[in-house]
Amino acid sequence: MTQGKSNTEVKCEAIGEVAGKKPLLRIDESKMKAWVDGQVKNAVEDVLNDIMEFEAKTLAGAEVYERTEGRKDYRNGYRKRKLLTRVGEVDLKVPRLRSVPFTTAAIERYRRRESSIEEAMIEMYIAGVSTRRVSDVTEALFGASVSSSAMSELNKKIYSRLDEWRMRPLKKKYPYIYLDGMVMSRRWTGEVSHFSVLVAAGVNEDGTREVIGIADGAKEDKASWLSFLRHLKQRGLSGVKLAVSDACLGLVAALEEVFPAARWQRCTVHFYRNVLSQVPITHKRHFATALKAVHAQESREAALAKVDALKAEWGSRFSGAVKILEEGVASTLTYYDFPPEHWVRIRTNNPMERLLKEVRRRTNVVGAFPDEKSALMLATARVRYVSDKTWSGRKYMDVSMLLNLDRTPKAESA
Repeated sequence: MTQGKSNTEVKCEAIGEVAGKKPLLRIDESKMKAWVDGQVKNAVEDVLNDIMEFEAKTLAGAEVYERTEGRKDYRNGYRKRKLLTRVGEVDLKVPRLRSVPFTTAAIERYRRRESSIEEAMIEMYIAGVSTRRVSDVTEALFGASVSSSAMSELNKKIYSRLDEWRMRPLKKKYPYIYLDGMVMSRRWTGEVSHFSVLVAAGVNEDGTREVIGIADGAKEDKASWLSFLRHLKQRGLSGVKLAVSDACLGLVAALEEVFPAARWQRCTVHFYRNVLSQVPITHKRHFATALKAVHAQESREAALAKVDALKAEWGSRFSGAVKILEEGVASTLTYYDFPPEHWVRIRTNNPMERLLKEVRRRTNVVGAFPDEKSALMLATARVRYVSDKTWSGRKYMDVSMLLNLDRTPKAESA
């Protein structure tokens, strides 16, 4: 007993230390975690090596150095290889046989990474993470990095899956479709050239949106759009009543040839940009307000009346802008022939613009691609990811009123 203190006082001090006033034992959580991870890693390594040892014994028909009449083959040492797992990189001793190559059911031949890790890396890449960042993440989580070239080779494994999705049959009807394209770059023998990626999205008969097609083209001309629209038609695209896009002449001409019964709606936002390009910056805001009022009317007649008022007010000062307005406004008013509940959704190509902006955010990380195939596959992966995660299961509009509407000619594909 401590001198000068009673048994009760000594007991109270001990309790106080245990209660946390003066901790008797401190645990370093980082060291504890490292120790646990090391134990798990060693256990995984031992289990895999034991499995391969058993398989080698079964193939050889005997234990190491065992003399028996039932022996089928002889051992020929080991070869070392590494495998990246969720607990880190493990060292394996792969048995070798003299007569036949050793194969194991535990690990696929030539595999260097666990399949779940490969899937996670592919998902990270598709979700918009650069190959360098994926390598940093794998090094932080699993203790081993993956080179950009290895990541590129890994992504080729999903090319067939993406092509299958691109070529899937279109079994539903799509009364509304949105069309747009984007320019991408490729580097060949030190020179950079450009090509186009064409994308189509549609609102199906259930009222939900989905990406219905994506393909590469030389450029956004009639030949490329004609090939793309025929590709969509061959896959089953039908029921098209309205196509929304910008004023690409090649696109409009191709649309009339492949889907002659479909109407065309020029994107009002693109139209505003064309008109405002002829207006001085000091007057753009005021002119834009007057221009937007045209498409805020309750009928086509009221919208055309607004156009006349705008021409009377601004025609003398901005003849170039008024000329573009007068020549192109009719193509921006097609949406008035459809249900008013749909007008906000179908008078612009904003859904496609947002989708392609997301694709550009990912492709800008790469810059110039080595070939068109890799660019198309990355763009396909990105639009599929956005479509599945953002659009899938969300009703975009009520299409039932349109399907029963006789206001427009029947828009079945010819």
